[in-house]
Amino acid sequence: MGRLFSARFAAAALAGCLASGNASAQVEAIATPPAGSVWNTMASVIAAEARKADGGRLVVQPYGGNGQMMQAVNDALAEYSLNDINDVITAVSGTGEYSAPMPNLRVVARINPFPVGLFVRADSGMTRVSDLKGMRVPSGWEAFPLNRPLVGALLEADGISYDEVIGVPMPELIRGADALVSGQTDAAFFAVGGPKVAEVSASVGGVRFLEVASDEAALAAVRRHRPTYYFSEVTPAPVRVGIEKPIMMLTWDNVLVVGAHVPDEQVKALLAAIFDNRDAIMAAYPPLAALNVETAYVDYPGVEYHPGAEAFFAERGVARTPTN
Repeated sequence: MGRLFSARFAAAALAGCLASGNASAQVEAIATPPAGSVWNTMASVIAAEARKADGGRLVVQPYGGNGQMMQAVNDALAEYSLNDINDVITAVSGTGEYSAPMPNLRVVARINPFPVGLFVRADSGMTRVSDLKGMRVPSGWEAFPLNRPLVGALLEADGISYDEVIGVPMPELIRGADALVSGQTDAAFFAVGGPKVAEVSASVGGVRFLEVASDEAALAAVRRHRPTYYFSEVTPAPVRVGIEKPIMMLTWDNVLVVGAHVPDEQVKALLAAIFDNRDAIMAAYPPLAALNVETAYVDYPGVEYHPGAEAFFAERGVARTPTN
Protein backbone atom coordinates (compact mmCIF):
# COMPACT_ATOMS: atom_id res chain seq x y z
CA MET A 1 0.00 0.00 0.00
CA GLY A 2 2.94 2.30 0.63
CA ARG A 3 3.81 2.09 -3.06
CA LEU A 4 0.30 3.24 -3.97
CA PHE A 5 0.54 6.26 -1.69
CA SER A 6 3.97 7.09 -3.12
CA ALA A 7 2.56 6.88 -6.62
CA ARG A 8 -0.34 9.11 -5.67
CA PHE A 9 2.09 11.62 -4.18
CA ALA A 10 4.01 11.63 -7.45
CA ALA A 11 0.80 12.26 -9.38
CA ALA A 12 -0.03 15.13 -7.06
CA ALA A 13 3.39 16.64 -7.62
CA LEU A 14 2.92 16.41 -11.36
CA ALA A 15 -0.45 18.08 -10.93
CA GLY A 16 1.27 21.18 -9.67
CA CYS A 17 3.18 21.46 -12.93
CA LEU A 18 0.09 20.93 -15.05
CA ALA A 19 -1.99 23.42 -13.13
CA SER A 20 0.42 26.21 -14.11
CA GLY A 21 -0.34 28.20 -11.02
CA ASN A 22 -4.06 27.51 -10.94
CA ALA A 23 -4.46 26.15 -7.43
CA SER A 24 -8.11 25.25 -8.02
CA ALA A 25 -7.38 22.88 -10.92
CA GLN A 26 -8.12 19.30 -9.95
CA VAL A 27 -5.87 16.59 -11.31
CA GLU A 28 -7.27 13.15 -12.11
CA ALA A 29 -4.98 10.15 -12.47
CA ILE A 30 -5.32 7.29 -14.95
CA ALA A 31 -3.69 4.17 -13.53
CA THR A 32 -1.81 2.14 -16.17
CA PRO A 33 0.89 -0.51 -16.48
CA PRO A 34 4.48 0.68 -17.07
CA ALA A 35 5.56 2.77 -20.08
CA GLY A 36 5.79 0.71 -23.26
CA SER A 37 2.49 -1.07 -22.61
CA VAL A 38 -0.50 -0.46 -24.87
CA TRP A 39 -2.68 0.79 -22.02
CA ASN A 40 -0.03 3.30 -21.01
CA THR A 41 0.18 4.58 -24.59
CA MET A 42 -3.61 4.73 -24.97
CA ALA A 43 -4.04 6.52 -21.66
CA SER A 44 -1.37 9.06 -22.59
CA VAL A 45 -3.19 9.90 -25.83
CA ILE A 46 -6.59 10.11 -24.14
CA ALA A 47 -5.23 12.26 -21.31
CA ALA A 48 -3.55 14.66 -23.72
CA GLU A 49 -6.71 15.14 -25.79
CA ALA A 50 -8.87 15.47 -22.68
CA ARG A 51 -6.67 18.26 -21.37
CA LYS A 52 -6.96 20.08 -24.71
CA ALA A 53 -10.74 19.69 -24.74
CA ASP A 54 -11.28 20.66 -21.10
CA GLY A 55 -12.29 17.11 -20.25
CA GLY A 56 -10.22 17.14 -17.09
CA ARG A 57 -6.62 17.58 -15.98
CA LEU A 58 -5.59 13.99 -16.47
CA VAL A 59 -2.16 12.55 -15.72
CA VAL A 60 -0.99 9.02 -16.44
CA GLN A 61 0.23 7.18 -13.36
CA PRO A 62 2.04 3.86 -14.02
CA TYR A 63 1.68 0.97 -11.59
CA GLY A 64 3.29 -2.45 -11.53
CA GLY A 65 0.31 -4.31 -12.99
CA ASN A 66 -3.43 -4.76 -13.28
CA GLY A 67 -4.00 -5.71 -9.64
CA GLN A 68 -2.35 -2.53 -8.39
CA MET A 69 -4.25 -0.48 -10.98
CA MET A 70 -7.63 -1.80 -9.84
CA GLN A 71 -6.71 -1.41 -6.16
CA ALA A 72 -5.72 2.22 -6.74
CA VAL A 73 -9.06 3.06 -8.39
CA ASN A 74 -11.09 1.10 -5.84
CA ASP A 75 -9.32 2.86 -2.97
CA ALA A 76 -9.68 6.36 -4.50
CA LEU A 77 -5.92 6.67 -5.07
CA ALA A 78 -6.59 7.11 -8.79
CA GLU A 79 -9.70 8.16 -10.66
CA TYR A 80 -9.54 6.06 -13.83
CA SER A 81 -7.88 3.06 -15.43
CA LEU A 82 -7.99 1.07 -18.66
CA ASN A 83 -8.44 -2.66 -18.31
CA ASP A 84 -9.75 -5.89 -19.78
CA ILE A 85 -13.45 -6.11 -18.94
CA ASN A 86 -12.89 -9.70 -17.78
CA ASP A 87 -10.36 -8.52 -15.21
CA VAL A 88 -12.76 -5.81 -14.02
CA ILE A 89 -15.49 -8.43 -13.55
CA THR A 90 -13.21 -10.63 -11.46
CA ALA A 91 -11.89 -7.66 -9.46
CA VAL A 92 -15.42 -6.50 -8.56
CA SER A 93 -16.40 -10.00 -7.43
CA GLY A 94 -13.10 -10.79 -5.71
CA THR A 95 -12.66 -13.97 -7.73
CA GLY A 96 -9.97 -15.29 -10.05
CA GLU A 97 -6.68 -13.64 -9.13
CA TYR A 98 -8.36 -11.27 -6.63
CA SER A 99 -8.62 -12.30 -2.96
CA ALA A 100 -11.24 -9.71 -1.97
CA PRO A 101 -14.03 -7.84 -3.80
CA MET A 102 -13.45 -4.32 -5.09
CA PRO A 103 -16.97 -2.85 -4.88
CA ASN A 104 -16.05 0.70 -5.87
CA LEU A 105 -15.10 -0.03 -9.47
CA ARG A 106 -17.47 1.27 -12.15
CA VAL A 107 -17.40 0.98 -15.92
CA VAL A 108 -17.40 4.18 -17.97
CA ALA A 109 -17.29 2.97 -21.59
CA ARG A 110 -16.07 0.33 -23.98
CA ILE A 111 -13.01 1.81 -25.65
CA ASN A 112 -12.02 -0.76 -28.26
CA PRO A 113 -11.61 -4.46 -28.98
CA PHE A 114 -8.19 -5.67 -27.90
CA PRO A 115 -6.67 -8.57 -29.87
CA VAL A 116 -3.79 -10.24 -28.05
CA GLY A 117 -1.51 -13.15 -28.70
CA LEU A 118 1.76 -14.98 -28.38
CA PHE A 119 4.50 -13.94 -30.77
CA VAL A 120 7.83 -15.48 -31.74
CA ARG A 121 10.91 -14.56 -33.74
CA ALA A 122 10.10 -14.51 -37.43
CA ASP A 123 12.88 -17.00 -38.15
CA SER A 124 11.67 -19.53 -35.54
CA GLY A 125 9.65 -21.57 -38.02
CA MET A 126 6.63 -21.53 -35.69
CA THR A 127 3.28 -20.38 -37.07
CA ARG A 128 0.65 -21.72 -34.62
CA VAL A 129 0.24 -21.58 -30.85
CA SER A 130 0.34 -25.39 -30.75
CA ASP A 131 3.89 -25.22 -32.19
CA LEU A 132 4.96 -24.04 -28.72
CA LYS A 133 4.60 -27.56 -27.28
CA GLY A 134 7.86 -28.26 -25.45
CA MET A 135 9.08 -24.67 -25.91
CA ARG A 136 9.83 -21.98 -23.33
CA VAL A 137 6.82 -19.74 -22.62
CA PRO A 138 6.48 -16.93 -20.02
CA SER A 139 4.56 -17.94 -16.90
CA GLY A 140 3.85 -16.81 -13.36
CA TRP A 141 2.93 -13.20 -14.12
CA GLU A 142 3.09 -12.14 -10.47
CA ALA A 143 2.76 -8.42 -11.27
CA PHE A 144 0.30 -8.89 -14.13
CA PRO A 145 -1.91 -11.82 -13.11
CA LEU A 146 -4.55 -11.32 -15.79
CA ASN A 147 -2.02 -12.94 -18.15
CA ARG A 148 -2.42 -16.28 -16.37
CA PRO A 149 -5.92 -16.97 -17.72
CA LEU A 150 -5.08 -15.25 -21.00
CA VAL A 151 -2.05 -17.33 -21.91
CA GLY A 152 -3.70 -20.45 -20.56
CA ALA A 153 -6.74 -19.75 -22.76
CA LEU A 154 -4.57 -19.21 -25.83
CA LEU A 155 -2.72 -22.48 -25.34
CA GLU A 156 -5.89 -24.48 -24.72
CA ALA A 157 -7.71 -22.93 -27.68
CA ASP A 158 -5.07 -24.45 -29.94
CA GLY A 159 -5.03 -27.82 -28.26
CA ILE A 160 -2.18 -27.67 -25.72
CA SER A 161 -1.78 -26.45 -22.13
CA TYR A 162 0.71 -24.85 -19.77
CA ASP A 163 1.66 -28.40 -18.70
CA GLU A 164 2.99 -29.05 -22.20
CA VAL A 165 5.32 -26.05 -22.39
CA ILE A 166 8.32 -25.04 -20.32
CA GLY A 167 7.15 -22.22 -18.08
CA VAL A 168 9.66 -19.42 -17.54
CA PRO A 169 8.56 -17.14 -14.66
CA MET A 170 8.12 -13.50 -15.69
CA PRO A 171 6.63 -10.72 -13.55
CA GLU A 172 4.91 -8.68 -16.26
CA LEU A 173 4.57 -7.88 -19.96
CA ILE A 174 7.63 -5.74 -20.59
CA ARG A 175 10.00 -8.17 -18.88
CA GLY A 176 8.34 -11.02 -20.76
CA ALA A 177 8.95 -9.29 -24.10
CA ASP A 178 12.57 -8.54 -23.18
CA ALA A 179 13.06 -12.23 -22.39
CA LEU A 180 12.40 -13.10 -26.03
CA VAL A 181 15.12 -10.66 -27.09
CA SER A 182 17.64 -12.06 -24.61
CA GLY A 183 16.88 -15.66 -25.57
CA GLN A 184 15.35 -16.69 -22.24
CA THR A 185 12.07 -17.64 -23.90
CA ASP A 186 10.83 -18.81 -27.29
CA ALA A 187 7.68 -16.69 -27.21
CA ALA A 188 6.26 -13.53 -25.67
CA PHE A 189 2.76 -12.25 -25.04
CA PHE A 190 1.50 -8.81 -25.99
CA ALA A 191 -1.35 -6.88 -27.56
CA VAL A 192 -1.34 -6.24 -31.29
CA GLY A 193 -0.07 -2.75 -32.01
CA GLY A 194 1.93 -2.44 -28.82
CA PRO A 195 5.03 -0.23 -29.09
CA LYS A 196 7.02 -2.94 -27.29
CA VAL A 197 6.28 -5.44 -30.06
CA ALA A 198 7.81 -3.07 -32.63
CA GLU A 199 10.83 -2.61 -30.36
CA VAL A 200 11.35 -6.37 -30.01
CA SER A 201 10.89 -6.88 -33.75
CA ALA A 202 13.60 -4.34 -34.51
CA SER A 203 15.94 -6.06 -32.05
CA VAL A 204 15.55 -9.63 -33.34
CA GLY A 205 15.03 -9.09 -37.07
CA GLY A 206 11.26 -9.51 -37.12
CA VAL A 207 8.49 -11.20 -35.14
CA ARG A 208 5.34 -13.15 -35.95
CA PHE A 209 2.10 -13.50 -33.98
CA LEU A 210 1.00 -17.14 -33.82
CA GLU A 211 -2.30 -18.34 -35.22
CA VAL A 212 -4.86 -19.90 -32.88
CA ALA A 213 -7.95 -22.00 -33.48
CA SER A 214 -11.19 -19.99 -33.26
CA ASP A 215 -14.00 -22.52 -33.79
CA GLU A 216 -16.78 -23.30 -31.30
CA ALA A 217 -14.58 -25.71 -29.36
CA ALA A 218 -11.86 -23.06 -29.07
CA LEU A 219 -14.41 -20.46 -27.93
CA ALA A 220 -15.70 -22.84 -25.27
CA ALA A 221 -12.12 -23.45 -24.13
CA VAL A 222 -11.29 -19.76 -23.70
CA ARG A 223 -14.59 -18.98 -21.97
CA ARG A 224 -13.80 -21.55 -19.33
CA HIS A 225 -11.16 -19.02 -18.28
CA ARG A 226 -13.11 -15.75 -18.63
CA PRO A 227 -16.75 -15.11 -19.67
CA THR A 228 -16.33 -12.42 -22.33
CA TYR A 229 -13.24 -13.53 -24.29
CA TYR A 230 -13.99 -13.83 -28.00
CA PHE A 231 -12.15 -14.08 -31.33
CA SER A 232 -11.80 -11.41 -33.99
CA GLU A 233 -9.98 -11.17 -37.31
CA VAL A 234 -6.86 -9.00 -37.42
CA THR A 235 -5.44 -7.84 -40.75
CA PRO A 236 -1.96 -6.53 -41.58
CA ALA A 237 -1.28 -2.82 -41.09
CA PRO A 238 1.91 -0.80 -40.50
CA VAL A 239 1.16 -0.39 -36.80
CA ARG A 240 0.37 -4.12 -36.37
CA VAL A 241 3.89 -5.43 -36.27
CA GLY A 242 4.00 -9.22 -36.44
CA ILE A 243 0.74 -9.66 -38.37
CA GLU A 244 1.76 -11.12 -41.74
CA LYS A 245 -1.72 -12.07 -43.03
CA PRO A 246 -5.33 -11.95 -41.79
CA ILE A 247 -5.61 -14.18 -38.71
CA MET A 248 -8.11 -14.79 -35.94
CA MET A 249 -6.94 -13.69 -32.50
CA LEU A 250 -8.15 -13.96 -28.93
CA THR A 251 -9.82 -10.65 -28.10
CA TRP A 252 -11.30 -8.84 -25.14
CA ASP A 253 -12.95 -5.44 -24.79
CA ASN A 254 -10.88 -2.64 -23.31
CA VAL A 255 -12.99 -0.54 -20.96
CA LEU A 256 -12.43 2.73 -19.19
CA VAL A 257 -12.89 2.16 -15.46
CA VAL A 258 -13.62 4.79 -12.80
CA GLY A 259 -13.92 4.87 -9.05
CA ALA A 260 -17.35 5.34 -7.49
CA HIS A 261 -15.93 8.42 -5.73
CA VAL A 262 -15.58 10.43 -8.96
CA PRO A 263 -18.39 13.00 -9.47
CA ASP A 264 -20.87 12.47 -12.30
CA GLU A 265 -19.96 15.72 -14.05
CA GLN A 266 -16.29 14.80 -14.26
CA VAL A 267 -17.14 11.48 -15.87
CA LYS A 268 -19.47 13.15 -18.36
CA ALA A 269 -16.84 15.76 -19.22
CA LEU A 270 -14.23 13.10 -19.91
CA LEU A 271 -16.58 11.07 -22.08
CA ALA A 272 -17.49 14.15 -24.09
CA ALA A 273 -13.81 14.95 -24.55
CA ILE A 274 -13.08 11.42 -25.74
CA PHE A 275 -15.94 10.92 -28.17
CA ASP A 276 -16.10 14.49 -29.48
CA ASN A 277 -12.38 14.34 -30.27
CA ARG A 278 -12.27 10.83 -31.68
CA ASP A 279 -10.52 11.89 -34.89
CA ALA A 280 -7.66 13.55 -33.00
CA ILE A 281 -7.28 10.53 -30.71
CA MET A 282 -7.27 8.16 -33.68
CA ALA A 283 -4.68 10.28 -35.50
CA ALA A 284 -2.44 10.21 -32.43
CA TYR A 285 -2.79 6.44 -31.96
CA PRO A 286 -4.35 4.47 -34.89
CA PRO A 287 -5.27 1.38 -32.80
CA LEU A 288 -7.96 3.58 -31.24
CA ALA A 289 -9.73 3.84 -34.59
CA ALA A 290 -12.47 1.55 -33.23
CA LEU A 291 -13.47 4.18 -30.65
CA ASN A 292 -17.17 4.82 -31.32
CA VAL A 293 -19.86 6.22 -29.05
CA GLU A 294 -22.47 3.98 -30.71
CA THR A 295 -20.64 0.80 -29.57
CA ALA A 296 -19.35 2.11 -26.24
CA TYR A 297 -22.29 1.24 -23.98
CA VAL A 298 -22.22 -2.55 -23.56
CA ASP A 299 -24.18 -4.63 -21.06
CA TYR A 300 -21.38 -6.56 -19.35
CA PRO A 301 -22.22 -9.14 -16.66
CA GLY A 302 -21.29 -8.54 -13.03
CA VAL A 303 -20.35 -4.84 -13.24
CA GLU A 304 -22.12 -1.49 -12.87
CA TYR A 305 -21.80 1.64 -14.98
CA HIS A 306 -21.00 4.92 -13.27
CA PRO A 307 -24.10 7.16 -13.04
CA GLY A 308 -22.24 9.88 -14.94
CA ALA A 309 -21.67 7.47 -17.81
CA GLU A 310 -25.30 6.36 -17.80
CA ALA A 311 -26.38 10.00 -17.97
CA PHE A 312 -23.94 10.74 -20.80
CA PHE A 313 -25.18 7.87 -22.98
CA ALA A 314 -28.82 8.76 -22.24
CA GLU A 315 -28.19 12.34 -23.36
CA ARG A 316 -26.50 11.08 -26.55
CA GLY A 317 -29.38 8.68 -27.28
CA VAL A 318 -27.15 5.59 -27.09
CA ALA A 319 -28.81 2.39 -25.89
CA ARG A 320 -26.98 -0.33 -23.99
CA THR A 321 -26.08 -3.27 -26.24
CA PRO A 322 -25.40 -6.94 -25.41
CA THR A 323 -21.91 -8.43 -25.18
CA ASN A 324 -20.32 -10.45 -27.96
